[in-house]
Formats: sequence, C-alpha cells, structure tokens
Amino acid sequence: MEMTLDNAAAPAAVERSPGYWTTVGRRLLRNRLAMGAALILLALILVAIFGPWLMPADPYASSILKRLKPIGTEGYPLGTDELGRDMLSRLILGARLSLFMGITPVLIAFVLGSALGIVAGYAGGWTNTAIMRVVDIFYAFPSVLLAIALSGTLGAGVGNALLSLTIVFVPQIARVAESVTTQVRHREFVDAARASGASALTIVRAHVLNNVLGPIFVYATGLISVSMILASGLSFLGLGVKPPEPEWGLMLNTLRTAIYTQPWVAALPGAMIFVTSISFNLLADGIRSAMEIKD
Repeated sequence: MEMTLDNAAAPAAVERSPGYWTTVGRRLLRNRLAMGAALILLALILVAIFGPWLMPADPYASSILKRLKPIGTEGYPLGTDELGRDMLSRLILGARLSLFMGITPVLIAFVLGSALGIVAGYAGGWTNTAIMRVVDIFYAFPSVLLAIALSGTLGAGVGNALLSLTIVFVPQIARVAESVTTQVRHREFVDAARASGASALTIVRAHVLNNVLGPIFVYATGLISVSMILASGLSFLGLGVKPPEPEWGLMLNTLRTAIYTQPWVAALPGAMIFVTSISFNLLADGIRSAMEIKD
C-alpha cells in the first residue's frame, strides 16, 4: 500500500525540455519588433504574389493630362507619376521586381558562399589559402563601388544586375562561413567522428552543416536589406531595371524631377525601400538574438 502511494505521488511522466529550435522559435515570437517586421514582409510578399489582381489600374497606361496628380486624387489614391501612370498600381507591381532583386542575389550567394567557406574552413591548409585569397580580392572593394563597376561593365538589365550583386555578396558570406567552420572543425565531436573513421563528406554533412548553417543564414538575412538598397541604387543610376518596368529604385529616379512640385508622390518609392529594408534588418536582428541562447 505504501509503495502504491509513493508511485501515485511520483510524476506520471518526466517533462521533456524543449529543443534548441523550439526555444529559438519561442524567443523569436516574443520579440515584438521582429514579429512586426515579419508581418510587414509577409504582407509585401503577398502583395508581390497577388499584385496583378490587386492593382486598381493599368500600371503602364500613361496620360499627359493626368501627370503628377497629388495623393488623394479621385481614382488615384496615391497620385500619378511624371507620365500620368497610377502610382498605387506601379508600387504594387514594383514590389514583385524589387523583392526579387533584393532576395535572389542573397539566396544564390548564400549557396555559393557557404559552399566555398565550408570547404575552405574544413580543409584548411593550401585549400583555405587559395580560396580565401581569391575571396579577399573581391572583399577588398566597397560593395557599392564593386556593384557599380560590375554592372557598368556587364551593361544594364535585370540579369546583369543580379549577377553583379551575387558577386558582391559571395565573398562576404564565404568569409563568415569559413570563420564559423574553422571554429567547428576543432570541436570534440568532430575529432571523435574523424577518429572513428568517418569520411570528410560524412563529417561535414552530419556534424558541420548543422552547426554552421544557422549563423550563416542569420548573416545572409541581414544582407537582403543591403541587396535591396544596392539594387535600387543600380536602377536609379540606369544600370539595373530598364523602363517602363516598375521598380522602386527606377521609379525614384524618374520622379526626382518632381521633388519640388509633388514631393510626397516622389517620396513614395523611397519610403517603400526604407520600410522594406528596415523590416529585413529588424527580422535579422530578432533571429540573431533568438539564437543567442545561453545556458
């Protein structure tokens, strides 16, 4: 009878502690700034996806008689641009191209830079030296100047702008990947796997990737805002998207002459670039803080 009471008093089941990624997710959800930024970015992505069904007017239809209408004009809630095109429709459609130009180079650079950095960091020796010295050549140039130089050499266009931005970001991500991998390769569990006879490919796949992809991803997320600003800057300079395609940087360029007559209309593309960039920064900071779990 006494043993029965003791068994009843014991907990029915041992509560399991949450895993690492569960803890990261909970910490991220408690970060109001990061969640607010995530909601803004989600709204922008949905607008970019469903833009053709959300636009109130044809974004390419122009009318000299309707040019530079102020915000709040009947039928044009955000006014019109220098050719009389509906600003709301062009901003909605421009979200698709602007987000594409900001995210795609970072995604490609994340794959290429991570691969180069992990190989250099794990192999060490002459392999590390050969890869990282080439990376340092590109890393030595400021991002803005390198992007402009590459785009100017390759020529204007979406494809060339994407290639230029990818080349800009690969060295930055590769350096982070190499640094993190160099730290992980000297950990005890990697030495134990190596002593057990596991191949280098198996060690990298089973042990290294799990520990290095998180920090690299967080760093790459922060680069998206830089990518958007650089892509908009290239379009502003005439080295990115070509008219009449709506892209926020290009729209900012074409509306610069209207800054004295319709300043609020001319500032709308810049405001969209600012809000999107700051949202990516806040989300990246939130993810970074959530991943810094101290025992």
